[in-house]
Amino acid sequence: MRDTPFQQLVWRLNPHAEVLRSWALAGGVSAQVMALEVRIPGGSVERWVLRQHGEADVRGKPSVADDEFHLLRLLTSAGLPVPRPLYADSSGVLFPAPVLVTGYVEGQTVLTPANPTDCAVQMADFLLRLHAVRWVGELPFLRPLPDLSERPAVLDETLDEGTIRDALEPVWPPTPRNAPTLLHGDFWPGNVLWREGRLAAVIDWEDAALGDPLADLANARLETLFFYGPDAMDELTGRYRAGSGLDFAPLPLWDLRAALRPAGRLAGWGLEAEVEETLRARHGWFVRQALNGLLAP
Repeated sequence: MRDTPFQQLVWRLNPHAEVLRSWALAGGVSAQVMALEVRIPGGSVERWVLRQHGEADVRGKPSVADDEFHLLRLLTSAGLPVPRPLYADSSGVLFPAPVLVTGYVEGQTVLTPANPTDCAVQMADFLLRLHAVRWVGELPFLRPLPDLSERPAVLDETLDEGTIRDALEPVWPPTPRNAPTLLHGDFWPGNVLWREGRLAAVIDWEDAALGDPLADLANARLETLFFYGPDAMDELTGRYRAGSGLDFAPLPLWDLRAALRPAGRLAGWGLEAEVEETLRARHGWFVRQALNGLLAP
C-alpha cells in the first residue's frame, strides 16, 4: 500500500507509520467513509477513520473537513464523547474532495436496541452536556442554523408538507426565547455509537450550527420516535426538559421544522415496506401533536 493515497495521507501524520489494510464502513450517506489499520513505530496497531466528503457537503461549505476537525478538537477538550480528530486535508492533492481523519471508536449504531428508553435517556444526557457548554468566541467558523428550505413546486403531501409549511412560513423564524448554542444539527440514533449498552461517541458533525437548542431536541424527538418508539421519545423529552431550564413554548414550531426534513426524501431511504409504513404513521402523529401544541393556550 506504499503508493496509495491512504499511505501518503498516513505519512503526513506519521512518516514512519504503515497502512496494513483499509475497508469501507457502512453508514456513509453524504460522504465516503473508510477504516484504516495502521502500524505505528514501536509495533502498536491503531485504527483510524477517513471520511471523504461528498459533492453536496463541499458545495455548501468548502471548508467542511477543516471546520469539523476544529470542532472535534473543541468538543474533545470539553470532555464530550466524540471521535478523536487526527488530521484534515482540503488540498485536493491526495483525494479529490476534503477528507477528515479521526480515531476509530469501538462501537456500533443500534436502531433496534433491547432497551430503547435507556438509550433515549443517554441521548438526552448527551444533548444536555453539549448544550450546557458556553463557547466564548471559539465557534466563528460555524453558521447560524439554516432557515426553512424554499417551498418546492411539488409538495410531499404523503408527509403533510403543505400543512406543515402553511403553519410555519407565516411565523418563521420563531421569536428567540433561548440563548443560541452549538447544535449537532443531525442528532439521531444513526449518529450515535454504542458499546456494551453505553453511549460511546456521537459522530458526523458536518451539519453543526448555532441556534436554539430546541432545534436539536426536536430532531432527536422525531428520529427517536421513528426508530425507538413513542415511550422512548417521551423519556428523551422529559429527561431533557427536566435538566435544561429552557423555555419550551416554541417546541411545536421546532417539531414541525424537524418534520419537514423527511419530506420528499423518505421514499428514497431504502426502507423495507413495513418499516416505511411505521415511520409514516409515526410522522403523521408527530405532526398532529405539534399542530395541536400551536393551538394550546
